[in-house]
Amino acid sequence: MQLSKLELLAPARNKEIGIAAIDCGADSLYIAGPAFGAREAAGNSMHDIERLAAYGQKYGAKVFMVINTILYDKEIKEAERLARQAYEAGCAALIIQDLGLLKAEMPPVPLFASTQTNIRTVEQAKMLEDLGFSRLILARELSLEQIREIRANTSVELESFIHGALCVSYSGQCYMSERLTGRSANRGACAQACRSKYDLTDSKGKLLVRDKTLLSLKDLNLGEYIPQLAEAGISSFKIEGRLKNISYIKNVVRHYRSLLDSFIASDSRYTAASYGKLYGGFTPRPESTFNRGYTNLFINGRRGEWNSGDAAKSIGEFVGTVKSSVIDKRGGKTNIRYAAVMRVENGDGICFIGKGGEILGSRANVTEPGLIIINDKIELEQGVKIYRNFNHNFEKEMEKNMPKRVLGVTLDLMYDGEDITLEAVCEDGTSASVLANGPFDEAKNPEAAERSLRTQLEKSTDIYLFKVNSLGGGELPFMPISAINDLRRRVAAELDIIRENPHETKSLKLASAAEHAERSVMSGVVPEKLRGIFNGKKITYLGNVSNKLSEQLYLDLGAESADKAFEIDPPIEAELMRCKYCIKFELGMCPKEGYSKPVAEPLFLVNGQRKFRLAFDCKNCEMVIFG
Repeated sequence: MQLSKLELLAPARNKEIGIAAIDCGADSLYIAGPAFGAREAAGNSMHDIERLAAYGQKYGAKVFMVINTILYDKEIKEAERLARQAYEAGCAALIIQDLGLLKAEMPPVPLFASTQTNIRTVEQAKMLEDLGFSRLILARELSLEQIREIRANTSVELESFIHGALCVSYSGQCYMSERLTGRSANRGACAQACRSKYDLTDSKGKLLVRDKTLLSLKDLNLGEYIPQLAEAGISSFKIEGRLKNISYIKNVVRHYRSLLDSFIASDSRYTAASYGKLYGGFTPRPESTFNRGYTNLFINGRRGEWNSGDAAKSIGEFVGTVKSSVIDKRGGKTNIRYAAVMRVENGDGICFIGKGGEILGSRANVTEPGLIIINDKIELEQGVKIYRNFNHNFEKEMEKNMPKRVLGVTLDLMYDGEDITLEAVCEDGTSASVLANGPFDEAKNPEAAERSLRTQLEKSTDIYLFKVNSLGGGELPFMPISAINDLRRRVAAELDIIRENPHETKSLKLASAAEHAERSVMSGVVPEKLRGIFNGKKITYLGNVSNKLSEQLYLDLGAESADKAFEIDPPIEAELMRCKYCIKFELGMCPKEGYSKPVAEPLFLVNGQRKFRLAFDCKNCEMVIFG
């Protein structure tokens, strides 16, 4: 039976963070090149990406480069150039948003459809598969039932986010940042308008909610749903966070590696997508790293409390409540006595939620049981909750106590009475052998000689953990410990040479390209069965058509016409967001949940002088924001 590979896919802001993610168990990475990434502050040189791909190769860990923004006509050639460089650097795939690239001159590398392509329906998924995508990155808002339906109607790989920040709008369909600031989310420059504070008013101007982060969602955490997601057809489990720091990535990746390994160990149908096991190192604590509180969103097909409340920024883990606080006016310090749930240590970052919902933060300068002294003047009432958003000791632990990722290697030693041959087979299938020329002295104590061979051969060398499978060939000779260690190190070096052989790498790349060519629409020719699927429909700005290639693709698919992208020709009033999240549900005003009091609609979100109309598509259980 062929095992299904399950991939833990981690974000990498840069090469150093990518290496840390691999060291903590990531099977694959996604990273931006110099341009066209959906996080414009997370670009990298192609040289760094090549070095990262080479590092990942040691463990069979892949690197995917993102070109996941919409592109203007003048940028297509540059995108083609970066795509070719990514292929030559050893990237295993490209993650793209702009469908115009399907008609561009791209290298023979698999293309993954970004979550920015808004994959929420079977129809969208089937179209993208037929266009040649090798993997679909599904919308975060899907339920297990919806994922199963897409799996039943497609054959490509399916990827799902399992952890990290949530956009309130369907990905690729948010234009609020562009409207407010001229910074486009579809161009990697989102201003995060969903994390801002708003008033909520009704059609008569009555204030319903004042100055709250009404659009800010908690962070996603689907750790407990890994078995169900795998059963539903997900093969890649993605962590969000290409702007996150190295400690966040270490902690979260190590946590999900442990969860995935536990599941794989319990179900013989699955295996990891890369090689190597982790030994030792820090114990992950996802609650101690950046989060706005956690939600499983719509994965079980039910709504919950998705809003992050006052925590549009991370407040961290709850550690206790204030019993009293005294400000030392001479020294500018505040002495806080608290009822502790967890002990706060010197150097920890702590925060409190103020009366107006603002987050007040400080650093614990001196701590004793039940006492925190900070170097700031902050007035705190009794009962105020204290949170720790920076755990000083845990950060040091992650820095100094990293796990070691090693590859399992089996050894067979043969002695023919003259020479010794040591054969090694790595868990990735690579084999190597070395010869030790005799003659060797006869062992006066054969049992001790065999024990010495096993003990020394089964030590680790670099990234290899050796296990003796057999010691054959009759009575074993005596070998000095130094000679046995040299034999083990030589076979490790031989494995390195074979596994890093550029000819092998090239062959794998060519094989991947050949496989991809079977599915690809690289020629720019739309498959016959897709022609006319839009049946004369007009593609609005929601199609994100920002160049001639994407426009022609839609025309080839049967569209009558295609409007220009919002970033090029914004409508006077437009649908700025469509969301599974609903403010009326969050506020207990949902008619489906039994709320029957009259509401003067439409409702409005107000931020300063800007006013946004809300509409509620109750049939599809969606909220729409216009402006």
